[in-house]
Amino acid sequence: MSFFDGLKFRRVDSAVHLMDPRVKFFYVLAIFVIAILFHELIPLIILFLVQIPLVILARVKREWLRSLRGAAFLATVIFGTNLLFRFIYGGYSLIPSDVEHASAMTLRFLVLVESFSIFFLTTSPDHLGLALEQSHIPYEFCFAFTTAVRFVPVLAEEAQTIMDAQKARGLELEKGNFLKRIRNYIPILIPLIISAIRRSLELAEAMESRAWGAIQKRTNLYVLGLKATDYSMILISSLILVIGVYIRFSISIPSFST
Repeated sequence: MSFFDGLKFRRVDSAVHLMDPRVKFFYVLAIFVIAILFHELIPLIILFLVQIPLVILARVKREWLRSLRGAAFLATVIFGTNLLFRFIYGGYSLIPSDVEHASAMTLRFLVLVESFSIFFLTTSPDHLGLALEQSHIPYEFCFAFTTAVRFVPVLAEEAQTIMDAQKARGLELEKGNFLKRIRNYIPILIPLIISAIRRSLELAEAMESRAWGAIQKRTNLYVLGLKATDYSMILISSLILVIGVYIRFSISIPSFST
């Protein structure tokens, strides 16, 4: 469940935390576009390393590493799947370029996890909902999205608690074949689903008691505004995007295998 720690906001006094959520989302979007454009390993390595200073500036290194460690299993699946298909379609033989391509696809996934982890670790759900409202998105969608962002880490922690309780009662999750392990998780999923339903009912009652939706035009205590650091971040993200697009369509990118 450590992957979901990368979706849980950490309140830290840093310049990245004080940035406007819309600016940070533009940065994530720029990284996303560049990561999708490239399928070579070298630019994806550079893209991965470029984001590390932002993690250090935000002071969320421990949580960021935890989210990458949680994504390691899915990254291994991506690497193995790409390698398997390359092996099959390559006439049951592997060449260095096949391994490099599988590594690039895995690193692309890690780059996306890295950028989204930075966004969610440094963005308060309250500010995120406010940014969506100020972007003229209907409040119902803003509320649903921010509620999901809040409750995903909570459900992950609750799932970990249920797993610990079931292990204390003698449930063995790691033993047996693949199908046996899937069946072992049934005592985890049923209490988790019941808890999620109970939590949603409590949320619905709380919303109803506060007359949610009674007023069409809502007001907010705070109004987000762009500062000098926000404009600097927009400029840096735009430069990264422009440079990435230029390199992709104008420069031949070498590979390690050649």
